[in-house]
Amino acid sequence: MNTGGRLLRHFIPLKQLSSKYSVTSIESLPKEARVVICGTGIVGNSVAYHLVQNGWNDVVLLEQEGQIGRGTSLFGSGTLALLKPVPEQRIIAKSIALYKKLEGEGYHIGLEQCGSLYLAQNRERMVLLRRRVALNQPQGLQCKVLGPQELSKYHPLLHSNDLQGGVFVEGDSVADPALVCDILALLAEQGGAKYIKHCRFKSLLTENGRVAAVDTSMGTIKCQYFVNCAGMWAWELGQRTNPKVRIPVHPAEHFYLKTHPVDVHLPANLPTIRDYDSNIYIRKWQGNSFLVGGFEEVAKPIFTTGIPLNWREILQPDWDHFTPMLDKSLHRVPALKDCRIHSLVNAPDNFTTDGKWILGETPEIDNYFVAAGMNGNSLQGAGGIGHSLAHWIVEGEPDVPLIEFDVRRFVDVHNNRRFLNERVKETVGRQYAILHPLQSEYKFARRVRCSPLYSTLRSQGAVFGTRMCFERTLYFDNEYRVGDEYPEMPKGTYWKPWFFDSLREEYQACREGVAVIDMSSFAKFQIKSAHDEALDFLQRLCSNDVNVSNGHIVPTGMHNERGGYENDCMLVREANNCFFMVSPTMQQTRVAEWMARHLPSDNSVQISDVTSMYTVLHVIGPKTKDLLSELTDEDLRLHPFTFKKISLGHASDVMVMSVTNTGEPGYSLYIPSEYAVHVYDQLMKVGKDYGIRNAGYLTLRFLRIEKFIPFWAEELDSVTTPLEAGRLHRVKFDKEYFIGKFALQKQNEKGVYRRLVHFTLEDDHDVDNDVWPWGGEPIFRNGQFVGSTTSAGYGFSLERMVCLGFVTNRDPKTGECIPVTTDYVLSKDALYQIDIAGRRFNVKQSLHPPKLPAAFVQQKHGYQPTLRDRAILQDKTALP
Repeated sequence: MNTGGRLLRHFIPLKQLSSKYSVTSIESLPKEARVVICGTGIVGNSVAYHLVQNGWNDVVLLEQEGQIGRGTSLFGSGTLALLKPVPEQRIIAKSIALYKKLEGEGYHIGLEQCGSLYLAQNRERMVLLRRRVALNQPQGLQCKVLGPQELSKYHPLLHSNDLQGGVFVEGDSVADPALVCDILALLAEQGGAKYIKHCRFKSLLTENGRVAAVDTSMGTIKCQYFVNCAGMWAWELGQRTNPKVRIPVHPAEHFYLKTHPVDVHLPANLPTIRDYDSNIYIRKWQGNSFLVGGFEEVAKPIFTTGIPLNWREILQPDWDHFTPMLDKSLHRVPALKDCRIHSLVNAPDNFTTDGKWILGETPEIDNYFVAAGMNGNSLQGAGGIGHSLAHWIVEGEPDVPLIEFDVRRFVDVHNNRRFLNERVKETVGRQYAILHPLQSEYKFARRVRCSPLYSTLRSQGAVFGTRMCFERTLYFDNEYRVGDEYPEMPKGTYWKPWFFDSLREEYQACREGVAVIDMSSFAKFQIKSAHDEALDFLQRLCSNDVNVSNGHIVPTGMHNERGGYENDCMLVREANNCFFMVSPTMQQTRVAEWMARHLPSDNSVQISDVTSMYTVLHVIGPKTKDLLSELTDEDLRLHPFTFKKISLGHASDVMVMSVTNTGEPGYSLYIPSEYAVHVYDQLMKVGKDYGIRNAGYLTLRFLRIEKFIPFWAEELDSVTTPLEAGRLHRVKFDKEYFIGKFALQKQNEKGVYRRLVHFTLEDDHDVDNDVWPWGGEPIFRNGQFVGSTTSAGYGFSLERMVCLGFVTNRDPKTGECIPVTTDYVLSKDALYQIDIAGRRFNVKQSLHPPKLPAAFVQQKHGYQPTLRDRAILQDKTALP
């Protein structure tokens, strides 16, 4: 290793921390407790602390080793960063608030509000930072965009000549994770919680699908609630239940280096350096020393076959692996060359399949809660996670939206150990990567769940993304030629995407001819009963009236008692006692759990997940009916939101629905998967005279946004009241009862406090040269922050950018939220602007879909294919 200067390869093993804060472990296992927590790391102790703060002091914590909190919590870097996406930042802000409270009460935890410098080496990173500042600054985060020359004023040792700029966040802090862990344990114990050491978890016992008891090496303890905070052991604990619990986490080696003091004077509160483009962070540690760490692009998973008892002895420094990050650190802070190394720490931690925490009540077992997958920094989330999870246990719901971290976002494949081993290599580095919206796809652990048409579509230039591990076509590369290497997602950008022209062609096919989109990833369920029980069951869950005639389709929401969404779905009534349900891809587990939770106890209603049984093709465009008529003798003149089962070509039992989800004419074909290739072949064969072409999810997305068709699964979280969905999901207040009715009635009477608005950018936004909105941009009304966008896209008919976003209204005197009225939104005196990466653009607001220009529809035989279409039609190998 060429380190330069006087930086030496000197290694000192990490010593166990001896803390003055310690708890007393009881000797024997109690016979019962209200809550049992497995794991006494910083997260488990935080949950216990907040439970006793809520008055729940009958809490027992199990620790398999002889010391409290000496697992992965001991190894944390101690950094606390606030410049994050809003859901994550809410939790971290609560963590910092808790640690300030502890420090204020006289518990020394090494807390320093030193701030952080977030550095940008390129324009894409600078845009990402500006986007986060734009959204967070109006909501109270103290942060400042800096130019390259200003950065060194905040950190005198920083090399900044090669930087585009950066951001200083004042509230970022550092603390000692081990001390925080010990103090939370001490306070939890003082509040009544009991700690038991040398107690190994053996299995969880259930009764009627609920937590009943925990079997341990010291005996069995009955309990009402169980909380898995076992860190690296969380996955293994999930396997020791019946049924098994999905907790998709996997440990990876994680490195940071500590130095001896540098021989220069350093300011007391030297900011932490976060050079994400170099995959590194550098913080001051113990006086004039430094701690240097990083999140490498390809990480090293460990303990794939299980965690041995001597796991600490197995973990060794890996200089070859760490040297690239060390070299970048020496470049960023040259003074490090004059430091001697104190230790290189191999600090393992749990990482998840998507880099987000795993929180909440499991879908498999009632009252089984999880707080796992801290992704390399337990301290950062522990305080806020403990607060929210305790609130969830005590009150039955979290205090803030946690849908992004909900344990119900996974399917079985996520929990596969080999899958986790592959995926975690990548999720470590994604902590610091620029994840461009709609353009940041995983490279590892791909092609797991595929449509029967996957290979056919790939051979025609499809570029795939992954959703719930399902390969979903995003778009078709219009430059692809048969024989070329299969195209992949190009490098992401915040500007006009590289695939813009491909989307334009697909959009035109949807509007003027025929396009086929494979949307097989939709979650699909069949709900049936012997008599009317299925109807009664769905009437209780759904806010729309699902008692429609056979052959009709009902879009509806399923709500919780607060009126918020639990499911955004479409119900197809196949028979008096049989319904077919379609839900968004990401809701597959959530929907199944929500319905199972409310099933009649007499087993009179059966629910089957039939997702894999059907291939779904959206056939879109004004020529669709004529095309399909050539493949069937059936009458395709269907009323909107109806369906019929027909034969297409030689395939039978194809469900043809007069719904496209895009606002364009066409049909959705739900094809038994064994017929999928045949039906697709027939569509493409007959469709060549109609100008048929393939299209992808991104085109569908842009079509929806332009026409003000929201993505309720994305636009609304589980605590948002959804009356604005009324245009699509009609809420039937005259129904006798449905879950959430009273909450929705109350808001219907008082008015909504958030309203979804359609925005079109004015001419001052240049699509070709300006940064695009992608969702997550702040919205201003007459200069005041009133909300943020949820999704955005280019309107090819409007020839301008389009956004959807929620708008709020606050009383100027009290600051309290008041109902958002139509007059407030549409007032002629209201000037709306959207901030895109620090620059505000004027927008035009609307509560209704825009009037689009009429599409030009060519006659069947007048169609002239594009060069790419002609090449495909002439080359038989290009056809399936």
